[in-house]
Amino acid sequence: MTIHKEGYTSIALCVLLIFVSNALIQFYYPDAHTLRWIVYILSALLFLIILQFFRSPHFHISADERQVLCPADGKVVVIEETDETEFLKDRRIQISVFMSPINVHVNRNPITGIVKYFRYHPGKYLVAWHPKSSTENERTTIVIENSAGIPVLFRQIAGAMARRIVWYVKEGDKVEQGQQFGFIKFGSRVDVFLPLGTKINVALGEVVKGGRTVLAELSEPIVTVKEPVATKTVATPKVKAVKKTA
Repeated sequence: MTIHKEGYTSIALCVLLIFVSNALIQFYYPDAHTLRWIVYILSALLFLIILQFFRSPHFHISADERQVLCPADGKVVVIEETDETEFLKDRRIQISVFMSPINVHVNRNPITGIVKYFRYHPGKYLVAWHPKSSTENERTTIVIENSAGIPVLFRQIAGAMARRIVWYVKEGDKVEQGQQFGFIKFGSRVDVFLPLGTKINVALGEVVKGGRTVLAELSEPIVTVKEPVATKTVATPKVKAVKKTA
C-alpha cells in the first residue's frame, strides 16, 4: 500500500493546518488541557482520513480480452439500458459505480485497446447519485476500442464534494487493462457503457473493486460474410476450319 501522487499536496496542507491549529491552542490556551486533547484527537482523525483517501493499493491484474474490469472501487448504483448520445449515439447498457469518500479513488482502464475519443466537460457539482449528474456535472468521457473493434465508453463524474478530476490519457494512446487512467478527489461516480448483449456479472447494490471485479463479459462481434457473386460462363463457339483448295 502506497500513497497516490495526487495526495501529496493535500497531505502537506493537512499537516500544515494541524501544526498551526495545535500551535495556536498551545499558545493561547496553555492550561485548557481538555480542549487541547480534543484538538489532538480531531487532528489525528483528520490526518488518518486524508491519508486513507489517497491510498493506492498494489495487486496483480489478470488481463482478459473479453472481460470488462471495474474502473473504480465503490457500489453499483445503476444497471440499465440507455441512449448514449455523446459519441456512440446508440443504445447501451449503463453500469454506474458510486465512490464514497472512504473508497480508493484510483481509476483504472476497464479494457485493453486504443483511446478513440476523449473529452473533458466542465459542469455542475450535483450529488453523484443524481440522475442528471452524468450529463450536467464536471466529467470526462473516454472511449477505448479493443482489438476486436468493440468500443467501451466510460465517464469520470465529479460529485458534490469532488472538485477536481485528473486523467492521464489522450486520444490515440495504447492503454492496458487495469492500468491507471485517472483519479477523482473526495467522492464521485464512474459510468460504463457496454454494447447490448453484454453479459453483466454484477448486481445493484454490489460492492466492487477497481481493477479486480469483472463487471461484464463482452460478446464476440458478429461478422457478416458476403457470399461470392456467381459469374455466368459464356460458351465460346467453335470455329470450323475451312480447307483451302488450289
